[in-house]
Amino acid sequence: MKLKRFLLRYYPPGIILEYVKGGEIRTKSIDLLDLTPETDTEELLAEIRKSEPLVTWSRAEQVRQLLRTLQDKLRQHVERSFPLFKVLQAHVLPLTNVAFNKSGSSFITGSYDRTCKIWDTASGEELQSLEGHRNVVYAIAFNNPYGCVHTLIGHRGEISSVQFNWDCSLIVTGSMDRTCRVWDAPAGKCVFTFSDHEDEVLDVCFDCTGQLIATASADGTARVYSAATNQCIAKLQGHEGEISKVCFNPQGSRVLTASVDKTARLWDVRSGECVQVLGGHTDEIFSCAFNYEGDAIITGSKDNTCRIWR
Repeated sequence: MKLKRFLLRYYPPGIILEYVKGGEIRTKSIDLLDLTPETDTEELLAEIRKSEPLVTWSRAEQVRQLLRTLQDKLRQHVERSFPLFKVLQAHVLPLTNVAFNKSGSSFITGSYDRTCKIWDTASGEELQSLEGHRNVVYAIAFNNPYGCVHTLIGHRGEISSVQFNWDCSLIVTGSMDRTCRVWDAPAGKCVFTFSDHEDEVLDVCFDCTGQLIATASADGTARVYSAATNQCIAKLQGHEGEISKVCFNPQGSRVLTASVDKTARLWDVRSGECVQVLGGHTDEIFSCAFNYEGDAIITGSKDNTCRIWR
């Protein structure tokens, strides 16, 4: 193996190693989820060198500077306000979703009018209209950094959710056909199908390292799978209604679910045990998310309120 270069990943914190093996360019990640501004970089560098043979003595100074850059980024806690910048008449029918590209220079919208549109963020100019879907576009995502274009065919029902893993080599989709599929992004081929749920799969997601996949279903359960072995490692049971949203904390140790039973639940990934029930909403919870550090949770409900949990 021969190391070509390092790539910095700000969120979640990490260093990507790009190397050549057998004539092919490959990547691996050094995940630094516990990195803080107070972390001793010399001790961390020694640990990295001990566990990663590609980080040789001659590359140590580069890694040291990358660690310091990540720490500087973590120190930047700037108070921001968000005034209205621009209003766009995007579609003739309601929007279902919106997502920025990696740099924020453009964004994409999906709609009930069966189209997606790509927009220039600064000017608000429509760059491209993507047509071809025969029904509502429910889920959208940018593929960074690759530019592959494929039509992913295989589901037998509406696709409710889609997400790339961290390096965009894999795609996960959830469908009304009760299955979740994992796809090779550059090739556009399905590599595995999860079919354990007894009802529609409403949401899917990768953890920050791409090693775990979580699914949420109308059958009232969520499941956690290993992306490496394609095995179910946890079945999360306890909600009294369909689960509309699922997400991992930044450390990948907890899963958060939101349900029509008016509660959100926090689960331990490995044991599958519910560690906390978040109650208080008076109607269905449609959305939930962790903050960057994983020490705060936000939930959004049909009762017209959001709740923040510390």
